[in-house]
Amino acid sequence: MPHVEIKCYPGRSEEVKKACAERIAADVAETLGCPATAVSVAIKEIPQDDWKEKVFDGQIMADKDSLYVEPGYTC
Repeated sequence: MPHVEIKCYPGRSEEVKKACAERIAADVAETLGCPATAVSVAIKEIPQDDWKEKVFDGQIMADKDSLYVEPGYTC
């Protein structure tokens, strides 16, 4: 049911990404009142040079009306 997609710069180990995904899934399940097995988490690495175009402008600002937490930075 809930699906979370995390975008970040490359460079983190698989171990760190797995731990992050597991914690996010557990928090989402607890907060939304669903089983953890219903939650999926994807992590997509976006190169820093592509961040502004692909993520900040292309997704964050383009979808600003649906943000519950806005970034504390600008590009």
